[in-house]
Amino acid sequence: MRVRASLLAGICASAISFPAFAQDATGDDLEDPRFSTNVIIVTAQRQNQSLQEVPIAVSAFDAAALEAQQIENASDLQLTLPNVSFTKSNFTSSSFTIRGIGDLCVGVTCDSATAIHTNGSPLFGTRLFETEYFDLERVEVLRGPQGTLFGRNATSGVVNVVTAKPELGTFAAAAEFEYGNYNSIKTKGMINVPLGDTLAFRAAGFYLNRDGYTTNLYDGNDIDGRDMYAVRGSLRFEPTASTTLDLMAFYFRENDDRLRIQKQTCQRDPTGVLGCLNNRRDFDSTNANSTLASVLTSQELFRIQGIPDVLALGSVYGPDGYANFDEPNDVRTVNTAFTPEYFADELQLQAHLDQGFGAMNLSLTGIYQETTVDSRQDYNLGVLDRSGYAGALNTLAFFAANGLPTGVASPAFIPGSNAYFAPIADALIPDGPAGVLCTSDNDDGNLGAFEGNSLCADVPLAFDRSVQYQTAWSGEAILSSDFDGPFNFLVGGIYAETEVSENSYYVNGFGLDYATAILGTFSAFGAGAPPSYLATSMYRNNTTDFKLESFGIFGEVYVDISDRLRFTGGIRYNDDSKTVSARTTLADFLNPFGNGDPFTSPFVGSFDADAGIAGNQLLQERDVSFDAITGRAVLDYEISPDNKVYFSYSRGYKSGGINPPLSPIFAVSDSFDSEQIDAFEIGSKNTFLNGSAQVNLTGFYYKYKDLQLSRIVARTSVNDTIDANIWGLELETILRPSYNWLINMNVSYLNAKVAGDQFFSNPRDPGGGDPDAVIIKDLSNGSLCAVTGAGANAFVGAVNAGLGLQAPTAFPADGGIASTGAFSICSVLDAQTANPAFAPLGPISVLSPGVEVNLRGNRLPQAPEYKASIGVQYTADFDNDMSLVPRFDLAYTGEQFGNVFNGNVNRIEPFVQANASIQLNGADNRWFVRGFVQNIFDSNSVTGLYVTDASSGNFTNIFTLDPRRYGIAVGAKF
Repeated sequence: MRVRASLLAGICASAISFPAFAQDATGDDLEDPRFSTNVIIVTAQRQNQSLQEVPIAVSAFDAAALEAQQIENASDLQLTLPNVSFTKSNFTSSSFTIRGIGDLCVGVTCDSATAIHTNGSPLFGTRLFETEYFDLERVEVLRGPQGTLFGRNATSGVVNVVTAKPELGTFAAAAEFEYGNYNSIKTKGMINVPLGDTLAFRAAGFYLNRDGYTTNLYDGNDIDGRDMYAVRGSLRFEPTASTTLDLMAFYFRENDDRLRIQKQTCQRDPTGVLGCLNNRRDFDSTNANSTLASVLTSQELFRIQGIPDVLALGSVYGPDGYANFDEPNDVRTVNTAFTPEYFADELQLQAHLDQGFGAMNLSLTGIYQETTVDSRQDYNLGVLDRSGYAGALNTLAFFAANGLPTGVASPAFIPGSNAYFAPIADALIPDGPAGVLCTSDNDDGNLGAFEGNSLCADVPLAFDRSVQYQTAWSGEAILSSDFDGPFNFLVGGIYAETEVSENSYYVNGFGLDYATAILGTFSAFGAGAPPSYLATSMYRNNTTDFKLESFGIFGEVYVDISDRLRFTGGIRYNDDSKTVSARTTLADFLNPFGNGDPFTSPFVGSFDADAGIAGNQLLQERDVSFDAITGRAVLDYEISPDNKVYFSYSRGYKSGGINPPLSPIFAVSDSFDSEQIDAFEIGSKNTFLNGSAQVNLTGFYYKYKDLQLSRIVARTSVNDTIDANIWGLELETILRPSYNWLINMNVSYLNAKVAGDQFFSNPRDPGGGDPDAVIIKDLSNGSLCAVTGAGANAFVGAVNAGLGLQAPTAFPADGGIASTGAFSICSVLDAQTANPAFAPLGPISVLSPGVEVNLRGNRLPQAPEYKASIGVQYTADFDNDMSLVPRFDLAYTGEQFGNVFNGNVNRIEPFVQANASIQLNGADNRWFVRGFVQNIFDSNSVTGLYVTDASSGNFTNIFTLDPRRYGIAVGAKF
């Protein structure tokens, strides 16, 4: 029969299993006990099998392998694994992508495509990608849809982090100290204490502190440093040979100046309509005239609104605030007046019981989790020029002191009108027009500068904040058999809940405060309302509550059809229910100065968070439910004890979700559908040359339905679904001609493309490549629309003339934009399309957010076409039982794209990463001294990118791997 439980790593360093060595080999070398201790027992299939026996694509790394290959966190895993990539992403998120499927859905209601587990339990909103690995038994990575074994469904795969457990009857301890460049100090420690014959306790932890990787030219300081620690305590109780109880508590905390976004790039648009063009990613800043703060404080909008244009901070046709700013041409150099802040912590409490009943085993697992992440940084990673504000700020101060001029001798000023401007001046320029400029701070209560909550600086600040508080728990029960006959089974169930009590993304800026104050003051003054501003004075996409309830029932059967042919069949039913309350606010309703919480304003009744329900709602409330039946079937055939082939089919599922409310409103779906994947895989696993060579080849084909992809619309992440076809090959090899040498090589190919006709508007090019179209920057909300038709340019020119705006103008020839562009107001243009005066121009349409283009055949994001890696390790043994182990690793990641619209501007160049180390081990491995270098070539490797929306200027956030690091480490154990 087939013996149950899991795998051995295919690409580990000193932790490779070669069953032939222990079972079939002869000769003194092959009987060396050092060969027979290299097996990694894992739980990837909840079955006890080696890698070469299990019919699934999986890799595992034990503690020695993680250390040897310098795999310190999830980002490093991608450098070794075939068809796996990892990148940070916007809003403190990340994406672990397997075979072209990753966390491309961005939002609080999105599920993870790659399921992250601790000791087999699913995690929600985990911050494990911030921390570093310590005192682990192993890390397992399963490629392909999972659901009939692991907690929740996963469409791309599973990463399972297995912690080291207490050892009964053994006292042990270990400690390690590392010092490296950037003044990096890292310590790790572990102690294992037996408490009688049946009980043991284990404690472990790490601490890391280092200076920043990035130089800030504004003040000369280094930012993007690390200050973090984690501790873990474990208790194991084995009262009988068939009963094991494990308890675990884990806490992680980080509080430093980590950059959430490494750099912003832009091919600057001189027209200011787009902000950034569509052909390159230069080291340059967006044209600030394209941003929401600029259009809302422009002379052009003020004139249209009947506000004195002397109060405007500038003109959209004049020099912008970044016109003279020199963006540093280096990924590791920025110029920002706002020092980033990063806080994250996570608590995990877990209990696991294994109870044997003869040939049956019952496994019960529960986990509780609390996570927090709170990050702030400069929104544009640049410094705005305030010189163009002088005239407006002087006028504001004059109005605050005197009031609005009447234009006659007496009275010269409207009585009492200064009360409408004094609160603005007091909040934003407390030391006068030439003094500091104050910007609303952001906290959970929407209190900003007009409530006395501000940050002041010599330059206009613009910064954002991404924050989330989340709790989760789950319980799982699994009953499995270990019969002597040809039939065995596993059946289980899981229930999980997670709740987000706060998820917000803020954008704060001096220009936004100024706009909400001036526009609100004139609205209030004209309506006879008390002095007020338009709340909120900051952009906030706010989820006040999100809850997921999920349960699943799953099982597998294992049938030995013959001595060589085996069948595995699995099935799962999953049910997910989601509820969410959310709203998006910026300049939506009047709030009297000094009132406090905007949502206690007497005018809050004019705010509507949910346009889909009659009446005004303070929150948009939605609920959705999804269910699915999934499963898998596998046939594996043993050609010989060292060679086998297998074929599998599996269906994967990931539940859909709810899109957040938008401001302004665009035609996007309230919710998005579940993902469904039909995955076919064929593999061959082979051991040759008496175990000294291992060669595994896998091919796969995925038929994907409703793949969830995110894009920014109206400053908010909106998720759409597309279909895709994915296929690829993976070759994993290990060569070990002798005990001293270990060589691992992996190569993979991936073809991941959009299937069928899928139409979406490209935020970088709302004109969709149409030379007759005019791309419009909307002065009233900073968004983009496109005017189409043969007479679009003449139409926009005529309407704009009546608004006092300029006619359309061409973009630069090398900008990748075929259309022309203009500043205007989309709603006005849309209304004028019905004007008979424009009938001679032919049919005219106004499309928001733009012209849709067909994505058929485009490559999926974060899906490198080629990947390859090689690692070489040599062990030199000395007569005194000491050893010297040098190792070199090289990884190549091929071309990929940052989003589904592809094109040169979204292309991520191939990159190469190389690591090396040399370690001297003492007798009996009681101590070591290691020298290391990571990223030998100091490559600025870009792993992902994210395009912001029109109101931010269409700049690109990029995410990179760490620069070159080197240092020395010493450690001891007993």
